[in-house]
Amino acid sequence: MDSITQAALGACIGGAVAGRTLGRTALVTGAVLGTLPDLDVVIDYGTAIANFTQHRGFSHSLFVLAPVAVVIALALHRWKPRLSMERWLAFTLLILVTHPLLDTLTTYGTQLFWPIGPPLATTSIFIIDPLYTLPLLVAVIAGLIRPPAFRSQTIALALSSLYLVWALSAQTLVDRHVEQELTGEALQDAPRMVQPMPFTTLLWRVTVLAGDERLEIVTGPLETDRPLSVERFPVNRSLMDQLATLPEGQRLLWFTGGFLDVALQDGSLMATDIRLGVPGAHPFTFELARQEADGAFSPTPSRQLPRPTMREDALSAFWSRLSGKAGVLCLATFQALPAGEHCS
Repeated sequence: MDSITQAALGACIGGAVAGRTLGRTALVTGAVLGTLPDLDVVIDYGTAIANFTQHRGFSHSLFVLAPVAVVIALALHRWKPRLSMERWLAFTLLILVTHPLLDTLTTYGTQLFWPIGPPLATTSIFIIDPLYTLPLLVAVIAGLIRPPAFRSQTIALALSSLYLVWALSAQTLVDRHVEQELTGEALQDAPRMVQPMPFTTLLWRVTVLAGDERLEIVTGPLETDRPLSVERFPVNRSLMDQLATLPEGQRLLWFTGGFLDVALQDGSLMATDIRLGVPGAHPFTFELARQEADGAFSPTPSRQLPRPTMREDALSAFWSRLSGKAGVLCLATFQALPAGEHCS
């Protein structure tokens, strides 16, 4: 999740655990501790793909955070001994562990058990979701104005947790609805990813890897009685095979679970993470290799391309689909169409 959310979550947990003893200090310390795992972004691992795939790595591992929590608890207890060591340990453990657990619910992926196992991502909540964050922020402000505000913080934590339960439930509803459509095309076992559209859990994007093509579907948990609109995008299997021969290509395939688009542009092999953003505005595209005169690819140190800009009318199209004014949202063009029409 974004840093504001993680800080607000850490502050609320800190207030709930230690606010009655430490007052505002618990909130501020919790907010700082809640953002600590994301400081790994300052580390340069050498290449663009290394930086991309090693973020949320060791700093988000439960194997690392558990002992770190003990060390920090010891230091904090020496600083403020009037809070018992047991409370300080609960304080640090809960804040540090909930950070990667919340990140695991997003699409990016979290290496929760680094250094073993692949990244984990349930893709159940967008990286920025105001409805999740707002109760936490209100409780933090209440605690800063009139500490300890224990009741406000516990209610906020309960509301935000219930929202996560709703997100997981909505994801399940969408997945079951889409599976019925995929069964008709014998694609029910094809790899698919169900994730919320930006800032909401009322509209979801489903991506299906179907051999030589990729299917994209936009629907919602309250639309299970509506027919689905399916967009199809070609997949260049030959270039995908070339990507798999490159060391950094293998790393990228591992990190994304294969949800990539590969293209050849001006003699360079480009790979795009299609999990994040939308077609035409995916934020992470990397150059990995150059094509030689004989057609072979020579790997180069990966670099990230500038992020594309969204269409100026993208927000209005998204709102039209979310509010129900439009029945179809075409991801290729990010245009909203009336119900019953099909994307070109």
